[in-house]
Amino acid sequence: MRLESTSTDFQTKTTIQTSTPWSVVIFDDPVNLMAYVTLILKRVFGYNKSQAEQLMLEVHNAGKSIVWTGEKEQAEHYVQQLHSHQLKATIQKAK
Repeated sequence: MRLESTSTDFQTKTTIQTSTPWSVVIFDDPVNLMAYVTLILKRVFGYNKSQAEQLMLEVHNAGKSIVWTGEKEQAEHYVQQLHSHQLKATIQKAK
């Protein structure tokens, strides 16, 4: 009796789903000074002075600014940090 070898080729398809990016939004408020907002943006996000000032001016002039976009968990962490510094902030799905 002769046994024949059979082989089966399997193809696997790997799908990598990237999670929906989330944005951290800071809102203008009448309480915090512009210099303070700039300082907090530098501390929380590690932005240089120029980047932080540009974002702060957008918050001041437009009423809000998207200051960071990425993973939801990190966005929630940043919002918590901003709240601890008395800044109005939230997350929203990135467009």
